[in-house]
Amino acid sequence: MQKRFLMCRPTHFAVTYKINPWMDPAAPYDTTLAISQWESLKATYENLGHQIELIDPIPGLPDMVFAANGGTVIDGRMFTAQFRHAERADEGPAYRDWAERAGYEVHDAKHVNEGEGDILLAGEYVLAGTGFRTAHASHAEVQEIFGRPVITLQLVDPRFYHLDTALAVLSTGADGKPANIAYLPEAFSPGSQNVLRQLFPNAVIANIEDAEVLGLNAVSDGENVVLPVQATHLAEELRKAGYEPIGVDVSELRLAGGGPKCCTLELRS
Repeated sequence: MQKRFLMCRPTHFAVTYKINPWMDPAAPYDTTLAISQWESLKATYENLGHQIELIDPIPGLPDMVFAANGGTVIDGRMFTAQFRHAERADEGPAYRDWAERAGYEVHDAKHVNEGEGDILLAGEYVLAGTGFRTAHASHAEVQEIFGRPVITLQLVDPRFYHLDTALAVLSTGADGKPANIAYLPEAFSPGSQNVLRQLFPNAVIANIEDAEVLGLNAVSDGENVVLPVQATHLAEELRKAGYEPIGVDVSELRLAGGGPKCCTLELRS
């Protein structure tokens, strides 16, 4: 199924502050390598037949490459992001302006939320993470704006501070397959684990080694799953479940806590 994605070239990529456990401002980083890896990711999507839209990168916003955090777009409506950390605050208005120019119906957030980092559409449900970045109060906003049932999921491991680092939507049901996910159970509270088991009994289960290379920060079109090439166990489990894993190397972007999904905001009309 062809999808439309919004991406941002990491022209200004850098790791100069620490707002998640992956970041180390004292460690070296390579902006040129980050750009090359991003370009390979973009080409992978294009080779699969997906359409890519681009937002211009802004100097001084090194994390703007992580387009998934820029908002949530469902049914032609954009729910804007409101970032928790000051270092990323200016990204929200940039993505909002892009959506408005592109003709989306824009709804401004009243509470902290970090877009598709914590808000993922999975069939009839919106899965909404909380615990580290996105405020629980924003989940009610999501339900009112999109008119879809919202399932709150409590994240408990600071390494997996966004929902999209602990869970990947594999199928939304629109492609003829039942909605399904892959996830790391121990990244969630016991109650949230129980909810996920009930909603997705056939979920693909990742292990900690997969999660530690951000293997769950993946993008699926219902058949092909683009994920970090280092997540070899998850790739095999996906293959067993009938999906086609496509490995990409975005290890330089992982220095800032991002993978393929972080770089990819789905545009649903």
